[in-house]
Amino acid sequence: MFLLQVVIAILIVAAALIALVLQAEDDSTKDARGRSLGIAETLAYAPDTLKAMTGPNPTKALQPVAQKIMKSADVDLVVVYSKDGIRYTHANPALIGKPVLGTRKPPRAPVTQTLQTTQGRSVVSYVPVTKPGGEAVGTVAVAITVQKVESTAGRQLPMLLGTAAGALLLSAAGTALVSRRLLRQTHGLGPAEMTRMYDHHDAVLHAVREGVLIVGGDERLLLANDEALRLLDLPPDAEGHKVTDLPLDAGIAELLTSEHTASDEVHLTADRLLAVNKRPTAPYGGGYAGSVVTLRDTTELRALSGRAEVARERLKLLYDAGVKIGTTLDVSRTAQELADVAVPRFAEIVTVELVEEVLRGQEPTGVISGVRRAAVRGGPGYESLFPVGRRIAFAPSTPQARCVESGRGVLEANLRDARQWQEADPDRARRLLERGIHSLIAVPLRARGTVLGVVDLWRCGREEPFDEEDVPFAEELAARAAVALDNARRYTREHTMAVTLQRSLLPRGLPEQSALEVAYRYLPARAGVGGDWFDVIELSGARVALVVGDVVGHGLHAAATMGRLRTAVHNFSTLDLAPDELLARLDDLVARLDRDGAPGGGEGLAGATCLYAVYDPCSGTCSLARAGHPPPALVDPDGIVTFPDVPAGPPLGLGGLPFEATELRLPEGSRLVLYTDGLVANRERDIGVGLELLRAALAHPDRTPEQTCRAVLDALPPDHASDDIALLVARTRVLDPDLVADWDVPREPAAVSRVRADVARQLKDWGLEDASYTTELVLSELVTNAVRYGSAPIHVRLLRDRKLICEVSDGSSTSPHLRYAATTDEGGRGLFLVARYAQRWGTRYTPTGKVIWTEQPLHGGAAPADGVAGEDLLDQWDDVAL
Repeated sequence: MFLLQVVIAILIVAAALIALVLQAEDDSTKDARGRSLGIAETLAYAPDTLKAMTGPNPTKALQPVAQKIMKSADVDLVVVYSKDGIRYTHANPALIGKPVLGTRKPPRAPVTQTLQTTQGRSVVSYVPVTKPGGEAVGTVAVAITVQKVESTAGRQLPMLLGTAAGALLLSAAGTALVSRRLLRQTHGLGPAEMTRMYDHHDAVLHAVREGVLIVGGDERLLLANDEALRLLDLPPDAEGHKVTDLPLDAGIAELLTSEHTASDEVHLTADRLLAVNKRPTAPYGGGYAGSVVTLRDTTELRALSGRAEVARERLKLLYDAGVKIGTTLDVSRTAQELADVAVPRFAEIVTVELVEEVLRGQEPTGVISGVRRAAVRGGPGYESLFPVGRRIAFAPSTPQARCVESGRGVLEANLRDARQWQEADPDRARRLLERGIHSLIAVPLRARGTVLGVVDLWRCGREEPFDEEDVPFAEELAARAAVALDNARRYTREHTMAVTLQRSLLPRGLPEQSALEVAYRYLPARAGVGGDWFDVIELSGARVALVVGDVVGHGLHAAATMGRLRTAVHNFSTLDLAPDELLARLDDLVARLDRDGAPGGGEGLAGATCLYAVYDPCSGTCSLARAGHPPPALVDPDGIVTFPDVPAGPPLGLGGLPFEATELRLPEGSRLVLYTDGLVANRERDIGVGLELLRAALAHPDRTPEQTCRAVLDALPPDHASDDIALLVARTRVLDPDLVADWDVPREPAAVSRVRADVARQLKDWGLEDASYTTELVLSELVTNAVRYGSAPIHVRLLRDRKLICEVSDGSSTSPHLRYAATTDEGGRGLFLVARYAQRWGTRYTPTGKVIWTEQPLHGGAAPADGVAGEDLLDQWDDVAL
């Protein structure tokens, strides 16, 4: 066998050498043709060749080029001749200018001829030289003997023979090695033993419960065991056919014919799910190009994995519910988040109905007489079937009523068969069934043992109905949402209490006064009740105080502190203190509150600011002071906006630094704008930018205070989530000089009667004769006290505003006090009469003394006391004064 293989190898090598020589000869001829034609085309198509042939001396230009080509390209002859056959170049210069032999006309296209010459077989190529229009002007002929090309193959022949001998030796050695290895691998088995081994191999291949396919490189099926034929429903004679011709699923066929490998890829074919593995046979098959494919039936495994996938999705949905439900402490928003999470991953439509006490933040009573729909989520056209805000009463037969009663979820897998549900509301049930809604799970929302409401999960269209396995999941989802709803309800209750407290502490209306036309806005923050406040306080002498303040923080503590500060400002304002003095007293109060802490050992104040302004309509002046608060804005009648340089005192409670007041003179029609920092500064806007936006919004002199408030909030949209906003806009008025009367009073008792007479004449001019005797009585007492106990200068001023205001000022800082006089006392009854006849009275201090003032209503005078006539009483008063 070994010698036979060697003889066969020798014959193969000899045949190969003969074929190589013949092939070398043919290749040499082809190489000669290609070389001669390439050189001829290169020279013919060169632009300089055409230029030389049409020039005056073609030979002079072309002969050197031809000789250079013959030398460098190793060709035998390069001849360039005209269209008449006259040579321009030749290897023999004696032949230049003589006609060529044979055909002289230029060929229409390149031509190559093989000739037998005295030097052997030669190849000649003829290429025409043409003008751009296609007219031939001559021909280039290049000749080369094939022997010159064959010399290369001849030089290589010894090497080829040596290589063949080496290949023969290697083949013989390889054959010996393979035979030896084969004997070793087969352990000396003979043909019978090898046949029996292959029979066993076939038996195992067709007995295993796994399909095996072998596909060749030409996409033909080479091998398919019985299991593969069964799994793929292939005919018994499938082997030998192309894969594309077999009745295979498109995905399987594409995988078998592709070059890609596969590891447990799942493919659906007929009613089976097959796990497919594919690997190339090379190099395991000795370099054979093909692939081996194994198939396993995983239909049952797929069903198990499908259930595992459903469980995984349910767990992920529960996780998302924990993250997405309860992001805010708003009951309605939390209910909507529950509906949004469940659609469409668990149900196509979700509705949430809550007990009305829960929506209001109150504690549920446990008795559910009715609920109100708080949220709904569904596809287009379905939400209209479940209007939000509708009040619903559950009939006893409905799934919702049954789930509330039992505390467990109630399943209605097929609503068409749920007669009790349809009988409860036939019209609505008919509409739902017509829209394709076919399955329902109703689950109570329970927290801390109390039912907060019901969540309804609906399925419609072609979705599979709910089953018993879906009920526990729905209950778990509802339980998580119920905790978030209860937290939101409790927060709503506390927030409602805080808002109620805050609103009760803020002004419910503005006092009637003539000095200012006032409009305001108060916008609470959503994050919690804040401590911003404002106030308009009526002062003596037709003056008005404007207050804006801010307590740092949110919640009940901030609201309570705001109420305390607002009450303190009201109390201090009754003392007619200057703005800087009022802030100083308020600063002492805040510092004391901060030291003492909140009631019950709670936290103290985190900080507070305040701006206090007093406007006098008689003089048109405004006195302002601020404690750490943003400066006010002032808009003059021409629309020019400025921010007055009011000294910025420290926030309230720091102490140690005095507050400074600034007095401004405001023309009539000016607008004074007070605000808190929430208006001009937030998380997305710097306070400087906010002030410029405020300036632009205020630069419109034709707007009323109410219009100004709207324009400011439009220009600076509030960030409700972070801080409160308080805005106060006041347009100034000036009291008509004709409504003001004043007199200087000498410090003598006789001046009292003159003052009384002057006042009577002034009241007559104003048409207030009915108030004459009361006013004279009051002024008589006040002027008498100023004459007796005060000091010069003494001045009387009468103001007619919404009320009649009487003021008596003197240079003394001693204030009279109201007391009950004994029976034997000669005096002490004057202030008692003043308090009896005046609506209000009081004392305010000035830099030069004090002012005693009274206010009387303008609807008529008061009757004298104890039935004594007013004239008699005044006469007695004159006697006392004299």
